[in-house]
Amino acid sequence: MAVFTSQNAAQAIVKLVAPMALDALVGNLVMGNLVNRDFEPSLQTAGDQINIPIPPVLTTNNIAEGGTITAQAPTLGNAQITLNYHQESSFTLPDVTRAFAVPDLIRTLMQPAIIAIAEKIETDLLALYPNFTVNTATGAASGMDEARIDSAETTLFGQKIPKSQQKFLIVSGTAYGQLRQLAVFRDWNNLGPSGQPSPIVTATLPGGQAEGKIKDFLVYRSQFVAKPSSTTYNLAFAKDGIGLVVRRLSLPMPGTGVIGEYAEMGNFGVRVLMSYVPNSLAQQFTVDVLYGCGVLRNNFGLQVQSN
Repeated sequence: MAVFTSQNAAQAIVKLVAPMALDALVGNLVMGNLVNRDFEPSLQTAGDQINIPIPPVLTTNNIAEGGTITAQAPTLGNAQITLNYHQESSFTLPDVTRAFAVPDLIRTLMQPAIIAIAEKIETDLLALYPNFTVNTATGAASGMDEARIDSAETTLFGQKIPKSQQKFLIVSGTAYGQLRQLAVFRDWNNLGPSGQPSPIVTATLPGGQAEGKIKDFLVYRSQFVAKPSSTTYNLAFAKDGIGLVVRRLSLPMPGTGVIGEYAEMGNFGVRVLMSYVPNSLAQQFTVDVLYGCGVLRNNFGLQVQSN
């Protein structure tokens, strides 16, 4: 019969907390759930660079009767992403045994810490807008209109994005409010025969609940769309346009007073640590993640500017 010890209890608490952390983090991501995520359970450290291969472009050759094939020498492209973000969020809990007895309590305490990490990931991904340089930005520092959405979709269509990849439009709250006021998306007489679906419809993806669909874009709104000055840089892109690379951090050495556990699911992973803080006589919980993000295919995205 197994003996229940403080060590066993501590390990059990961390195992309980770890999946809560990951579930809360993924649930609060928007961009993080839409981009191309690359996760491997290999140990890395901050500053390491990850090489992501990009498929080459091949051409065809018309073989006339008696002709020969034209051998091509494909060269893989390479997108290099640096693991330059090691984000952590910590909190202390004086009565950890109470949290073990009431799991909802620790979930409530952990939620703000996880949301802070999710918001940082969203901000970093949306800050990549200047790196989309192949396609000319559409719009300006003015109210969002139908024409710039149409222009963005046509631009991405011209880049031969595979039909299997959904196109996304991430807009600010102001821009989305302006879209809702456009008559073409609002008035019943613009929506076609009775019973036909509206151009703005609800759509659900594994990455979360979209606000609607406009001109082949699934539309999401985010509080973290970049607005460094008077211009808001909304983002139109396909999944392979942006990469989010996540790697494991090493667990602490046994006997050092820190207990760690991994929580990994769906190409994402975090580390959860529990340690004792003698100055406050409390248990400290830390959730941290090592990641990097960058543009994978420059032609698979563009800026949609508004005010």
